[in-house]
Amino acid sequence: MRQFMSKSWVLELDAQLDRMDDQLVQFRRHLHQHPELSGEERETSLRVYTDLGDLGFQVRLGHNGLGVLADYQTADANVDLPRLALRADLDALPIQDQKKSDYCSRHDGVMHACGHDVHTTMVKGAIQLLKQLDEQKVLPWPIKIRGLFQPAEETCQGALRMIQSDALQGVAAILATHVDPMIAVGRVALRDGVLTANCDEILVNIRGSGGHAARPHESKDPISAAAQLINAIYLHLSRVTDSQDSVVATIGRIQGGFNSNVIPESVDLQGTIRTLSGRVREEAKQHVLRIAQGIAQATETQIKVEFGVSAPSVVNDPQIMGVIRQVSIDLFGDGAIHEIKRPSMGSEDFAFYLEHIPGALVRLGSTGAGGDATRLHTPQFDVDENVIRVGVRLLVNTVVEWFRPG
Repeated sequence: MRQFMSKSWVLELDAQLDRMDDQLVQFRRHLHQHPELSGEERETSLRVYTDLGDLGFQVRLGHNGLGVLADYQTADANVDLPRLALRADLDALPIQDQKKSDYCSRHDGVMHACGHDVHTTMVKGAIQLLKQLDEQKVLPWPIKIRGLFQPAEETCQGALRMIQSDALQGVAAILATHVDPMIAVGRVALRDGVLTANCDEILVNIRGSGGHAARPHESKDPISAAAQLINAIYLHLSRVTDSQDSVVATIGRIQGGFNSNVIPESVDLQGTIRTLSGRVREEAKQHVLRIAQGIAQATETQIKVEFGVSAPSVVNDPQIMGVIRQVSIDLFGDGAIHEIKRPSMGSEDFAFYLEHIPGALVRLGSTGAGGDATRLHTPQFDVDENVIRVGVRLLVNTVVEWFRPG
């Protein structure tokens, strides 16, 4: 029989986590040594699938063997009890690992530079501990959980693939974490409402007519048009957007030409537009189209603009954030709470889940005391591995509190 008001489960959680710490660190380091790019996470998925299947979870692989769903519920969970999902991302980045450590990447040009190995370890550890606590009959009430391990977060495609694979079927809410190297380990960064920006990919093709570099008047120069287009976007978006609103446009890739004395036929550009409101998002897109039309007319080129992969804003549910906030204070104290003052202009495909169900994403400090912060998406990125324990404790306690009866 369950002891509904007993806190013995909290003590048992910490005791079991003490015994599991080394195992979790080694699992994280294995993932760190064997990173896989977005859309290629088959070995990572298989490792998670096998480990959790061996532990007795109901597991299935996502489409094409990418991603894993791992379900567990207590024996006395009512059929109508809603399921809570814990999401982790599996993919790494095309960056050469330059740090000096025993567990640096063994895959040339690929590394976990955004902490996805840590996120995966946290979720795996959390659901594993919840199952163990239930088997020892110390959980205070029934729970029903899903570990959702998705591919391709970095390309904003993985969440949609998992949703199409019924990852949210029967799920009432979803939680996620993200390491933050700019915050000290042990601190929990929280924000209700809008947390991240909308992000829309810009794909531009500029077609002109090629020719000799000595006689540009005989050509329609797409490189000149590209330069004008980039400068016009950078200059004019800020002049037509309310200064109280946020919009950031960045062209991150230019491809065109093959020789110093040849004007090429075409140039391709890729970039992003990031905004914090739906209205500004649509206005910015329309303005880019108008700018492109004007530059095309002025340069006598053909400019085609498309908007590719996009992600909406992450909007944290206030009710779920209230649970996380109280759990964080109970576990780590008031001083551990870091209030996020402003939304990030970064993006997260976790937002796609939130178009279907409520949820929340929290940031966890990952830099040790006296350590130098290594920024996300850099060749030196690493974490203080104590953040794993912080994340597991936060997730487990939040799950139990979320299922509190009444």
